[in-house]
Amino acid sequence: MLTIHTADLLIPGGGKSPLPGGAVLVEGRRLAAVDVYEELAAAHPTTRVRRWPGVLTPGLVNPHGPELLEQAYHPDPREDLGSEPVSGEALESLGMTDARWGASARRGVQRMLAHGTVAVVGPLSRPAVIDAVHRSGLTIEQSLPEGPLTPLLPGADATFAVFETADLTTCVATVIKGRLLHRRR
Repeated sequence: MLTIHTADLLIPGGGKSPLPGGAVLVEGRRLAAVDVYEELAAAHPTTRVRRWPGVLTPGLVNPHGPELLEQAYHPDPREDLGSEPVSGEALESLGMTDARWGASARRGVQRMLAHGTVAVVGPLSRPAVIDAVHRSGLTIEQSLPEGPLTPLLPGADATFAVFETADLTTCVATVIKGRLLHRRR
């Protein structure tokens, strides 16, 4: 299925100029085209359209994968541990199992997706955490890349984030390989 994602401004990365009213045409897991919305809509008039406010850009890389996913516990809302990650002595007292690490990592990944993250810097060592990261679609980078992971160019993975403003603080949506994994309510 084809989907056009459009925003007020598209920042493709890869040395390409920002595109006011830009859009990407997603076909499956890949970007089929990158152009101004009007051109893509005219060429594909029956395609589903997702209009987003703000800036559509390659997603973010979180440089703190091990610290956030293997050295902190993201509590289940049903637990009486609060809503913020638990670390240090409080974490040591929890008696963590592989299953609990996996569940924590899934919740941590959801928090990252809500901030436009599409990759984390590793290395990660806990199999349950690695599995949770891979299942989410996030990639694990061995070092922090110089620029965006994958510029928004035809043929590239349909992996990007949309932010309310150019300061990239409020994520509206996160898409990884064509899958809408986070949408702000």
